[in-house]
Parts: sequence; C-alpha cells; structure tokens
Amino acid sequence: MFFGYYSKIYERNEPPLISNAGNRVVKKGAKKVKEIQVKVFDNDLEKAMRILKKKIQNDGLFKRLKLKKSYEKPSEYKRRKQREAIRRQRIAASRSKASR
Repeated sequence: MFFGYYSKIYERNEPPLISNAGNRVVKKGAKKVKEIQVKVFDNDLEKAMRILKKKIQNDGLFKRLKLKKSYEKPSEYKRRKQREAIRRQRIAASRSKASR
C-alpha cells in the first residue's frame, strides 16, 4: 500500500505584513501562502486530483486566475463587485426564507 501526500501551494490576498519569518524577511505587501494537502491512498492519484481540484475550486483560485488572465477596467471591476454583492445578498435572503 502506498501512502503519500499530493499538495498544492498558492497565494491568497491578505493584509500586508512585515516580519522576520525564520531566515527570510516577509516584506510589506507580501501575499500569505496557503497550503492544501490531499492524501493519496492505494495509488489512486485520479481520485486525489479530483479532490484537489474541488478544494481549489471551493477556495476560488480558478476564478481569481481567470480574472488575472486579462486586464479588467476599473469600471468593469466595480460592476462585477456590485453584481457579486447583489448575488450574495440574494442567496442570503433565500437561505433566511428557507430556514423560517
């Protein structure tokens, strides 16, 4: 039986910080790194890849990468953010109605 880890490291926007992390200095404006680990059992790499893809998708990394592919005008950025806020409000309202 094979037991190992398949991990993916990516960046997430966090507030800027200044610290001395071990022997490296984290500069102002640096991005915090989050690590996702997926356990691989019985050499089932395909299942591990599906789980990893699902975790990354739930975190929103694919969406951020797609948005970074090309330039987004400030007006488009504001419109997109506004649409996302309206969608979140609509979802929250429907959840509150369902729980009544």
